[in-house]
Amino acid sequence: MRDSRRVSVLKIDEQQPRLVEDDLVMEEPLEIRVNGESVTVTMRTPGDDFDLAVGLLWTEGIIKSRDEIGTIAYCPDEEQPQLKNIVNVVLVDASRKVESSRRLWSNSSCGLCGKATLDAIYQVCRPITSNITVGFDLLCSLPSRLRQAQANFERTGGIHAVALFDTQGSLLVLREDIGRHNAVDKVLGAALLGGLPLSEFIMMVSGRLGFEIAQKAVVAGVPIVASISAPSSLAVELAKDIGMTAIGFLRGRSMNVYSHPERIKN
Repeated sequence: MRDSRRVSVLKIDEQQPRLVEDDLVMEEPLEIRVNGESVTVTMRTPGDDFDLAVGLLWTEGIIKSRDEIGTIAYCPDEEQPQLKNIVNVVLVDASRKVESSRRLWSNSSCGLCGKATLDAIYQVCRPITSNITVGFDLLCSLPSRLRQAQANFERTGGIHAVALFDTQGSLLVLREDIGRHNAVDKVLGAALLGGLPLSEFIMMVSGRLGFEIAQKAVVAGVPIVASISAPSSLAVELAKDIGMTAIGFLRGRSMNVYSHPERIKN
């Protein structure tokens, strides 16, 4: 399996030190090209690479809809042709040139301060006006539903998961990756390619709700994002301003609702 690798490790605990087998999450580079030109390289867990490429291009504002996508295919690596670590997305407008710049909005090293980043997002994102509501009991059930559906966490203990649920609690899409942002891109890319109406769904993430994840959800128009951990101040500010319900510390029968609680029914 390309998503994990089994290795021998020295186990040290209260028993005698001993060699045991351990599964490690795979991490490999993925180069994403648009019309044959390199746009970015991201470190990811192999699998669902087309979803990842589409999700990243969408949440970074490079494409606006799936109608802009012509074909998606792997390109052979000249040095390692057996690996599938290059994806080329050919747009319907095959002559379009895309600036090679990684994470124009969300990368803390891109030179934009928080306010400038928010202003850039506000210019291209519509306010989220979805009127869906979800029950407290159903929300409380989502972390366990997410965990039960994870294929790789039990084996490795080191992979993030993101899932889309409808308001009845049905799991629609789940993706895993060593990077939280990659898992989000994989889920949103799958939703875009599948034509799913994201304004009707809840996104559940297994880690903290940082700005990068909130930004991606906002671009996609997801009305409710829930996390088992803490959100960041900038993520909450964005959620409040754009109309997204942000939920943190969703554990057991408790949660913190940081913005737009009107979507939650007791």
